[in-house]
Amino acid sequence: MDPALQRRPDLPPPVESMTSKLNWLRAGVLGANDGIVSTSALMVGVAGAGTSAAGILTAGVAALVAGAFSMGVGEYVSVSSQRDSERAAIRREQVLLDAAPDAQVDQLAHMYELRGLTPRTAHLVAVELTDADPLRAHLDVEYKLDPEDLNDPWSAAGASALAFTLGSLVPLLAALLSPAAWMPWPIVVATVLALVATGVVSARIGASSKRAAMVRVLLGGGIALAATWAIGSLIGTPVH
Repeated sequence: MDPALQRRPDLPPPVESMTSKLNWLRAGVLGANDGIVSTSALMVGVAGAGTSAAGILTAGVAALVAGAFSMGVGEYVSVSSQRDSERAAIRREQVLLDAAPDAQVDQLAHMYELRGLTPRTAHLVAVELTDADPLRAHLDVEYKLDPEDLNDPWSAAGASALAFTLGSLVPLLAALLSPAAWMPWPIVVATVLALVATGVVSARIGASSKRAAMVRVLLGGGIALAATWAIGSLIGTPVH
């Protein structure tokens, strides 16, 4: 490879790599936010029913365990299905390349024409990319897919479960470190602060307004807390 074409180490990573990292970070923030809201809402709900401090903590731990497993299993199934579809696309493209390589070059050139290249340039690009790696060339244009960088369902499941667990620890630690007579207020305060933090992080990831992001997460979390507290107060039975 021509040294002039090699990426300098001081330059930022390719767009695909950066996008992948941002997607993982965004998924982590969403998972943590889910853990914060669902666990704290359940704890506040049972507190509204007059449940003892031990019962509130038990509900929080149960929410953490159940939620982490649910998030992990759900992410594993989702990413596994996506990976199966990606592998099917790879096999399908390989069959087409083996059956009619010239026709695939023409198809690739046509795709680049649709992106704004002239027919001559599109054909030259298609030929050069096909000479280098025909399968990768087609997968990139048609599916935005790298055959050597498929999503790992186990990694996705672990990351999702971990993010949920870290979020759930916020209301749990608040309950553990506060006097029983004050519950559920420390849980509410910790939840609000954590939601503000996740709102700021999500805004930075999406390059959007921090105020709008914080309002969204606080509004959603506040409604969840108020709803579960009201339900617990109206129809709940104390658990000791």
